[in-house]
Amino acid sequence: MMRADLPPVIVLGGESNALSIARRLGTMGVRVYGIGVAPFVEQSRHLRPIPLPPGLRTADQESAWPELLLGRATDHLQGAVVLAASDAGISVLARNRARLLDRFLLDVSDTSVQLDMLDKLATYRSAVEAGVPTPRFWRIDGPEDLDRYRDELVFPLIVKPLHSHTYQAAFPGLSKFRVAEDIDRLMAEHGELTEAGLAVMLVEKIEGPDDLLCSYYTYIDDTGASTFDFTKRIVRRHPPNMGIATYHVTDWNPEVRDVALRLFKHVGLRGVANAEFKRDRRDGVLKLIECNARFTAANCLLAAAGIDLARHVYHQVIGRSYPLPSQYRTGLRLLYPTNDLRAFRMLRGAGELSAGEWLRSLAHPQTFPYMDLRDPKPAVVRGLHRVRRAAAQVRGG
Repeated sequence: MMRADLPPVIVLGGESNALSIARRLGTMGVRVYGIGVAPFVEQSRHLRPIPLPPGLRTADQESAWPELLLGRATDHLQGAVVLAASDAGISVLARNRARLLDRFLLDVSDTSVQLDMLDKLATYRSAVEAGVPTPRFWRIDGPEDLDRYRDELVFPLIVKPLHSHTYQAAFPGLSKFRVAEDIDRLMAEHGELTEAGLAVMLVEKIEGPDDLLCSYYTYIDDTGASTFDFTKRIVRRHPPNMGIATYHVTDWNPEVRDVALRLFKHVGLRGVANAEFKRDRRDGVLKLIECNARFTAANCLLAAAGIDLARHVYHQVIGRSYPLPSQYRTGLRLLYPTNDLRAFRMLRGAGELSAGEWLRSLAHPQTFPYMDLRDPKPAVVRGLHRVRRAAAQVRGG
């Protein structure tokens, strides 16, 4: 039952994270709306999609979403809480904050810091200033920079766009970055990205399995205080060593907390804060991979472990108390079954994981990002879409 005393929520963008937000808030009686969320998220009984009016391009999120939020189509939602579940959503809220505050409720924010955390180069430079270890990195604007740094470069190198969401818009369905094994491949990858109008940097690739990746989450209130601590690590990704995480597990790692908070406090970040690191086996040091100032794909895992971040942030915005526990469940797992199967096949092909090892790693209670028997339609619709897409690829092949 919807509660009239609770303001509605508008979620900007997102996939499994947007679905988790909708389910967590919807079950407490909040009306949840979505702009630019994944099509399967629109099928949730806890979310109502807000379509773009005719004439606004779906792909042009950073201009279309503000126009929709500030236009007649959302007049009935004035006073709603607006939350970002995507990088484009963070950018929209930061760049239009003053106008949006006349109409909606927004989370606490230092907009310049949030925009810096969207910029991979600015994030790495801030980390260096804060004394937070990073892989080696270089800003590359053109062929002359490649020539200048040629003797410094160490392969393999990650060719990383400064803004992930603009890269994903230009190259949908691909990984978040490119990997170059030698100078020729580097020049080809750099040329393709810059030709698409993307600014890029080069980052030393830290070798080693994906289970060396770990993350810290918190919420930083307007006084600069962290309201909770949460850590997790990754078990596998697809594709291995460069793709999206397919298997996560909660843990408690104060070392990850300490190094992440050093960065957050140095830059003055407010609101949702997440940082990912990878341990470099050459020196044993945790090195920054990226920072997110928004809800991430693991949001449902936080909630299952006892850290209901969506409800916590919502109550912060509306000025009510929703304290989080000082402890949470460790050893809890989040599995993306289909993608993890693909990761296993690739790892087995490389001789890095046997079938028995994979099955033993799965022999635990699991949290799933999409399937919920109380809200099954998103998982069903998403599954049918993937089956149809696979069948089309077979026919096309």
